[in-house]
Amino acid sequence: MAEIKDPENTIIIELKDGPVVIELLADVAPKHCERMKELARAGAYDNVAFHRVIEGFMAQTGDVKHANMEKGYDPGRAGTGGSNLPNLPAEFSKLPHDRGTIGAARAMDPNSANSQFFINFRDNHFLNGQYTVYGRVISGMEHVDKIVRGEPPANPDRMVSVKVAADA
Repeated sequence: MAEIKDPENTIIIELKDGPVVIELLADVAPKHCERMKELARAGAYDNVAFHRVIEGFMAQTGDVKHANMEKGYDPGRAGTGGSNLPNLPAEFSKLPHDRGTIGAARAMDPNSANSQFFINFRDNHFLNGQYTVYGRVISGMEHVDKIVRGEPPANPDRMVSVKVAADA
């Protein structure tokens, strides 16, 4: 695993193939980082499916309402829900959507991000300035690369557990 410099702003996602360590960019997108930590600490992301995984693009997850594979999983609605918390305002920055960056998934309204996020498989600079970048994978990208593809995948992979490193 990577050296963790700031455990309070580091997320560890356990996937079937191993851990993915994400450095949160709290100085760039503080509200999105706080939301991810709040949901992780509540256990809301545990067992949530990767409901949209597009080869050469990204893996999307985080629908805590419809995509928990242990509690009320609804593949037909996975990707349409969020958390019970209010939506977040966009926190756009100059950071590019490079391979391994974490972006906030949202509806058409730029201020509609809630709990869903995606991990970029490659540089997706066409997303720059349109979706909030609030983290980057610092180790375990090889595990992200193994997530089952599909929209939705027939047998989706899930986030086994999601923890703030300070709590792990």
